[in-house]
Amino acid sequence: MTGVAAVLAGIGLAGTAVALAWLRRRYLVVTVQGESMLPAYRPGERVLVRRTSPGSLHAGHVVVLAGSSHGRHSRGSLGPQPAAAELSLGPRWIIKRVAAVPGDPIPRDTVPALRTAPGTRVPDGRLVVLGDNPDRSHDSRHAGYLAADRLFGVVLRKVGQPLTYSRSSAADRP
Repeated sequence: MTGVAAVLAGIGLAGTAVALAWLRRRYLVVTVQGESMLPAYRPGERVLVRRTSPGSLHAGHVVVLAGSSHGRHSRGSLGPQPAAAELSLGPRWIIKRVAAVPGDPIPRDTVPALRTAPGTRVPDGRLVVLGDNPDRSHDSRHAGYLAADRLFGVVLRKVGQPLTYSRSSAADRP
């Protein structure tokens, strides 16, 4: 390889590394591990998540947020999420649907924990999030507002096929 070709190859590798680093900071594929978002998202399904700021959210977006073990737990945000759809990212993450963002009317009828909240609008720095499966979701219905700084990103779409788990024993296998 000539000197020019080696330099170009090095630039290409460096450019690829920079592009991959940018993509990795901006996008992430995660695996759903709970039932709080059934039927939309099932345990074992993988989803593509794009990092975003709280200001770009709208009601209806499905989001990934830091759970309470991330140290961002603040007054009025979700506590422990035993039934939350956790994502396999190491620390606890949760997946929920945005019901209201700052400036939206407080959804008092659907969120019992906010029925006595002061004001008429969701305050700055707060989100109202709900699981699609209320019987298996610890969300704003129970804990009120969630701190918007816990947002990781928005779910863009499902990726591939869900993982399947078999309970068969080794004796059942050929």
